[in-house]
Amino acid sequence: MSDDRYPVVRLKAGAHKRLSHGHPWAFSNEIVMDPAAKALDPGTPVGIADADGRALGVALFNPRSLIAARMVSRSPDLRLDRAELRDRIARAAGLRERLFDRPHYRLAHAEADGLPGLAIDRYGDVAVCQVNTAGMERLADDLAGALMEAVGVGSVVLRGDSPVRRLEGLEESVRIVGAPPGETVEVLENGLVYLADPVKGQKTGWFFDQRDNRAFLARLADGATVLDVYAHTGGFGVACAAGGAARVTMVDRSEPGLALARAAAEANGVASVSAFEAADAFEDLARRRDRGESYDVVVCDPPAFVRAKKDLGAGARGYRKLARLAARLVAPGGVLAVASCSHRIDRDAFRFQVRRGLQDAGRDGAIVRDAGAGPDHPVHAQLPETAYLKFVCLSLDRAG
Repeated sequence: MSDDRYPVVRLKAGAHKRLSHGHPWAFSNEIVMDPAAKALDPGTPVGIADADGRALGVALFNPRSLIAARMVSRSPDLRLDRAELRDRIARAAGLRERLFDRPHYRLAHAEADGLPGLAIDRYGDVAVCQVNTAGMERLADDLAGALMEAVGVGSVVLRGDSPVRRLEGLEESVRIVGAPPGETVEVLENGLVYLADPVKGQKTGWFFDQRDNRAFLARLADGATVLDVYAHTGGFGVACAAGGAARVTMVDRSEPGLALARAAAEANGVASVSAFEAADAFEDLARRRDRGESYDVVVCDPPAFVRAKKDLGAGARGYRKLARLAARLVAPGGVLAVASCSHRIDRDAFRFQVRRGLQDAGRDGAIVRDAGAGPDHPVHAQLPETAYLKFVCLSLDRAG
């Protein structure tokens, strides 16, 4: 172990087994929290050793977080500097360049790309980073420089406004390195042009994870009436309109989000078949039910209902209620799509709640697509939490 390079943090007896099998995290109760460990600044790179002093690799350490150590290498000699960050970003970009013909994608996906606690979305010359951990916050300046050197972007937005930062003891912040981006950036996806707010929009301003699911649903929308609930900036709704939908209604409580959806509809020449309504999703679905409305395609892509373990019960009931209300609006033979971005509810539990919602609505359904995120959101083999997105699309065969 290179003690002169990074301070060494030791695991308790027997606590090394999970890390040895490839898991990228060590929890605070697995670590010897002696005075020296507790005194380390949040985000400090450390060498990780087992109880006998055998080197296990290098991690980013935060003595104030439940996830106290996030592995960055199995080599004890690694130096996590700007050059190493540049190499990791370049490798991640190389994979995406083989997958997509335009530089609009999730460029780096946290642990799965060797950058724990960091997500990077690229919009051409602009990169927006979600900096969610103390380790990545400590490296933020080198990270921005490495991004510019590795892929040639001219603007890097360092978004530190996610609620998960509180778990790391971090304050909110947003910084821009390089040229300031405009108020909106173009997002190129599936042959369409969308708009995102890189500084104030949700997370990075756009959700590339639904790219493939949007393309799938658009193929079912030709000639259909479509209701897009939690429309955000119009990802599903504009895709369906461009896919030939007869009419698309996009509902979201965010006026700024709907303004971007409206602009995207205009940019893609589908404004004439698009409508936009600012409303609470559950209240809007109930009103449409009471009015006896029906649609050929209904899609519900809500924000996370389960943000913490304590929210699991209420969140699960929320997905059931959402499926019930939405299913009652689907015309016979129509399509219902429901998504969840809550990693704390697993795929089986989510599908169970969707099925219960269908039963409550008196509907039968057949699953025609059961998917997750696109390939620019790789899943760490030992970290199932990175497979957070669930998308279920069903064909409903009769009215309730």
